[in-house]
Amino acid sequence: MNEITSLNNELVKNTAKLHQKKYRDESGLFLLEGDKPVREAYSGGIEIKYAFVEKEKSAVYEFLGEKLIPTTEAVLKKISTTDTPPDVIAVGVKKTFSTASLKEAQKVVLLENIKDTGNLGTILRTSAAFGADAVVLYGDTVDLYNPKCVRAAVGNLWKLPAIHLNELDELKKLFADFQRVATLPRGENYLKNFKRKEKVLLMFGSEADGLSDELTNFATDKVKIEMTSDVESLNLSAACAVVLYQMFIV
Repeated sequence: MNEITSLNNELVKNTAKLHQKKYRDESGLFLLEGDKPVREAYSGGIEIKYAFVEKEKSAVYEFLGEKLIPTTEAVLKKISTTDTPPDVIAVGVKKTFSTASLKEAQKVVLLENIKDTGNLGTILRTSAAFGADAVVLYGDTVDLYNPKCVRAAVGNLWKLPAIHLNELDELKKLFADFQRVATLPRGENYLKNFKRKEKVLLMFGSEADGLSDELTNFATDKVKIEMTSDVESLNLSAACAVVLYQMFIV
């Protein structure tokens, strides 16, 4: 593509609109900011519509071919969601999954009402690292394709299916034959002694509110992480890492 340097260019303005969930939902597009997310998306089969790159760095991203748009730091700053813009910002097509993706899944992570985009991205990265087969986003969970979530996932956003669900009846249908484990500050079993079954649904609530009564009652088992008595709780993403490692790796 030809070089674009004007801040008033229509493609620049439309790209900046992707900061907002409304436009991401309408267009089915999302931002990829920085070298690693762009390369991971490209190698992972995400369709790249186009990519703005600082003109002097264009040769580094020749693999993007005609998708590449040489530009200026000022344009990158306008379309970036970070204070210091990266050398490359691409626009990708969202990858969507249906409940059919859960058909063969045996190790599933459920996240309920997660409000922190950084936490969500980190948990998705952790879930991929520790061998989860899928992630269920339940209730009022933040947008998966929020730029902060995309950055925190560090190229792992599309490595396992992530499905939005809102109805308990649907959960009951999909996970009737699963061991359903609620992670709670005061669970019935210590994590270090807990034995998971072959098919397991690990359920985590928001950092502020924890799991709802609805999902706590849906659980077949309840576990807690053993900690020193002078620490009340862990950050959600840290707690997820501990539980997933113990359940899926050890």
